[in-house]
Amino acid sequence: MKLYRHVAATAVLAIAGLLASAAPAATAAPTPVLAAPDIPLANVKAHLTQLQSIATANGGNRAHGRAGYKASVDYVKAKLDAAGFTTSVQQFTTSGATGYNLIADWPGGDANQTVMAGAHLDSVSSGAGINDNGSGSAAVLETALAVSRAQLQPTKHLRFGWWGAEELGLVGSKYYVNNLPAAERSKISGYLNFDMIGSPNPGYFVYDDDPAIEKTLKDYFAGIGVATEIETEGDGRSDHASFKNVGIAVGGLFTGASRTKSSAQAQKWGGTAGQAFDRCYHSSCDNTSNINDTALDRNSDAIAHAIWTLSTEPTTPPGDFYENTADVAIPDNGTAVTSSVSVTGRTGNAPATLKASVDIKHTWRGDLVLDLVAPDGTTYRLKNSSGNDSADNVIATYTVDASSEAANGAWKLRVQDVAAQDTGYIDSWKLTF
Repeated sequence: MKLYRHVAATAVLAIAGLLASAAPAATAAPTPVLAAPDIPLANVKAHLTQLQSIATANGGNRAHGRAGYKASVDYVKAKLDAAGFTTSVQQFTTSGATGYNLIADWPGGDANQTVMAGAHLDSVSSGAGINDNGSGSAAVLETALAVSRAQLQPTKHLRFGWWGAEELGLVGSKYYVNNLPAAERSKISGYLNFDMIGSPNPGYFVYDDDPAIEKTLKDYFAGIGVATEIETEGDGRSDHASFKNVGIAVGGLFTGASRTKSSAQAQKWGGTAGQAFDRCYHSSCDNTSNINDTALDRNSDAIAHAIWTLSTEPTTPPGDFYENTADVAIPDNGTAVTSSVSVTGRTGNAPATLKASVDIKHTWRGDLVLDLVAPDGTTYRLKNSSGNDSADNVIATYTVDASSEAANGAWKLRVQDVAAQDTGYIDSWKLTF
């Protein structure tokens, strides 16, 4: 997890839909979800030992631009190649050095509905980064290897990613997302992030960004009798933010960084109240001794549970869509404008997974506020403005729980530019039922 607090560039409400599937016929039995295997703790720890050895042999760290980081990428890639994954290494440049993302695709599954899990592989320069974030990297790697051992045949496509230069501001994951064509972004039905999952004084925190992914992870912990809390310390500070900011559903797990464990949390989870979840956060002591085995084991198994559950459920067939392709100019620092689509001929209410896909051309998307307005005037916030979001254009798909709304009627996309000096227009947008 990167050192400085990063304010999330956008706020996306109710980005659900990863679990949506067509209702079976009344006489059909539901398709059973395959049970995930137990992820051997010893295997995960063996990866951490290797990452520690790589750091020790390369100046004590695995930071961006250092030999230890490239060696870490090579280690993970070799494991995945041997297991039958299709891997690719993506290069980028930041802070005067070449960085690397590693992407691994498992053959098969519906490529139009991709479940993706990832973790940042770089450390800070002050240490080996075994909890931050060897723990997430190793657990995601071992889950991918478990997919291979099981020869899993998911209904959805499975992809795994290891990100570079996260500690410098989510650089690697931003590069990956920003270089995905809009059509490819829309195929990622959910991204799961795992950053620091073996903290020595652990808590059990679940991201609350997407209700469906959140439920999947919470269900696992409920099943083993472990209470969880909503994750707040890492909001916007890890690679899930890069995906969330373009409208992709995200979720993940976290065991705590520099914040202090409360007495109530110590009573709930054990450990030491009044002490940081990870006293070695971004320090030289973040080595193989800086891991809680129980937390690492539980979280590794939770990752496998989520991957198996989310990737083997029935896929969602394409829905009907209603589109407006007329350009609408957006006044600079002016009043809101709207673009409407008329939905007719449907019965009942809109779905809980109503998808609003927008294509807005703009020279500074951080100025823009986006709302979906239902026929009865109910407003659903899709995107807030943010002075930190300096990129151009908004090309994203947002998923809204509109199940309380009548389907038929005039739905509107409302857009307002709330700051001066940048211009743009609504190019097109559509609703998919």
